[in-house]
Amino acid sequence: MRGWKQISLLTFCLLVLMATTPAKPAWQMKADYVEACSCHLFCPCYFNKHAEMPHCEFNMAVKVREGHSGNTNLTGAKYWLTGDLGDEWGTNKKGAWVAVSFDPSTNKEQRDALAPMILKTYGLEWGELKVQEAPIEISRSGDIAEAKLGGGQMAHMKLQREPGADGKGVVMKNVKYFGAQDNSGFEMYRSLDHSANVQGHQFSYSDRNAFLISIDTHEGEGAGMSSGSH
Repeated sequence: MRGWKQISLLTFCLLVLMATTPAKPAWQMKADYVEACSCHLFCPCYFNKHAEMPHCEFNMAVKVREGHSGNTNLTGAKYWLTGDLGDEWGTNKKGAWVAVSFDPSTNKEQRDALAPMILKTYGLEWGELKVQEAPIEISRSGDIAEAKLGGGQMAHMKLQREPGADGKGVVMKNVKYFGAQDNSGFEMYRSLDHSANVQGHQFSYSDRNAFLISIDTHEGEGAGMSSGSH
């Protein structure tokens, strides 16, 4: 009887522990972004429901700092998004087009896990969505950040940090990044070159909006990035 009571007490304690321990999200990702777009600094899409042009053509070079989806480890995976938000992303949740490029080092299990996570983070229905494989290079030296897709032939970003009043840079805090639940703040840059030639789409810009940011996105609801009503 005493042994049965001890087992029952142990079982009870385990049940209490399970009930009070937060469940691990089915998927979670912390990722570092190098990003540029066709809007002038700073991109109005983060405060309004329409882009400046009114299109917003973008490149995003992404490396997963740590993450998982089920039992799939996503740490170190790299992907690149090239596209155009178009003019309906803020009103009808529709993007014009996007091409998702995976680095060859990102394996099939990681790609299959990342695809729905990417779609969930941005929460848009894309008029055109294509997937491809191409090498991704990301570097940062001093005030310059650079990212290349396909050796720079498919897409390229060379960005210069905004110095700010004290010369130490500008970071904008407390602004949503799409559906990501948290971010480190927008570290302001300006494009020296922001270009793409991907899946039949071409663009080239300089002296436009760019930034570096780290996001934390996971299973669960994430608010949209725009609170504007324009």
